[in-house]
Amino acid sequence: MAILTKDEAQAILKKVLSFTKADECEAALNGGTGGNIRYARNSVSTSGEEENVSLAVEARFGKKSGIATINEFDDASLQKVVQRAEELARLAPENPEYMPMLGPQTYLNTNPFVKATADITPDFRAEAAFRSIQPADAKNVTAAGFMEDAASFQAKMNSKGLFTYGQDTNITFSVTMRTADGTGSGYATQDFNDVSKLDTGKVSQIAVDKALSSVQAKAIEPGKYTVILEPAALLANVDASLIGAMINNMDTRLADEGRSFLAKKGGGNKLGEKLFDERVTIYSDPTHPEIPKLPWAGDGRPLEKVTWIEKGVVKNMYSSRFWAQKQGIQSIAPPSGIIMEGGSESIEDMIKSTTKGILVTRFWYIRPVDPQTLLYTGLTRDGTFYIENGRIKHPIKNFRFNESPIIMLNNLESLGKPQRIGGNLIPPLKIRDFTFTSLSDAV
Repeated sequence: MAILTKDEAQAILKKVLSFTKADECEAALNGGTGGNIRYARNSVSTSGEEENVSLAVEARFGKKSGIATINEFDDASLQKVVQRAEELARLAPENPEYMPMLGPQTYLNTNPFVKATADITPDFRAEAAFRSIQPADAKNVTAAGFMEDAASFQAKMNSKGLFTYGQDTNITFSVTMRTADGTGSGYATQDFNDVSKLDTGKVSQIAVDKALSSVQAKAIEPGKYTVILEPAALLANVDASLIGAMINNMDTRLADEGRSFLAKKGGGNKLGEKLFDERVTIYSDPTHPEIPKLPWAGDGRPLEKVTWIEKGVVKNMYSSRFWAQKQGIQSIAPPSGIIMEGGSESIEDMIKSTTKGILVTRFWYIRPVDPQTLLYTGLTRDGTFYIENGRIKHPIKNFRFNESPIIMLNNLESLGKPQRIGGNLIPPLKIRDFTFTSLSDAV
């Protein structure tokens, strides 16, 4: 039952709405199947599969709202969850930012579902882990990796006529390789909607090579350096990355209330202002073939192609429906994935054009220092190398950095070919005057 068809989901949601006496009611069905495999010290430690379907019902009386959830779908259970949501709504205080539920919407046609990914078996996961461990064994390197796959559906219906239904799939793989003496470490990751694009052996070989190349790292003085940042250093995790931090702060309300880098002194925001190098263009598009998404936001608003930054200029900001109405502006939902335009250079090309600099595989433990300037701190990890006269000269000890993506995207030297990372498309970047503040003994 974990993946309901459109007709099956619609039948349950219609039944839910038939039981309500609320002024407004919305029911959301979400479910899916998935599996994972984890290994460490070149041996599988855990693996498993899961499936689940859940129903959330929101009932409203005036500006009061209550939500209840359940994972049973017989008539008595559906009546019970509706009744519970209505009871909670009557007890709740009024929402001062209440917005009526959306009516019928028109959505783009996207297809983030790939049957091959939904059909992954335990045997496939075991073989994928073997292909990752094999190159580690061959070089006396220790592998620690994790692969997770999922197939899911989302469906929503409300008493105003809104209905959504869609399916998607995703597979994510990451691996860290450590040398036998513990002084070298390498990391690599890939994610796709389509499992046929994943090659765990090839990805793992990249991590093995980085690990073997990073032994006997030398310490160099902290300071400002030209850096080449691989995509994993920029947006492997939207919630803990420099580019992700910037996108997460492009909320109109945050700026209007003086709480973000887009706030203007004296009030207002910096929409329409040039804040970055003119080569910086970032947009979102749920129909993009490399990172397809379901074409609606969590509240049911349609997702369309939106340009957030164009040639360095802030072109759009997102907002809640309440704030858009209050400010008299267009209501734009936040992106579910972003595309940053790049250039034609490879990382190898960037290295060849660098007289002195540092290659960074990824950042780790990123934390905010000053939200209004987007100053962040964090550590390099799993392969950091010194470049001299167009070649990698030797591995170096890791650094702590203090840097803002705003400054970083004004110090661009070059952009490489965009790569999929964390459900986004991001190019490697070559940046001048990147600030490293201290050394770290972590590998």
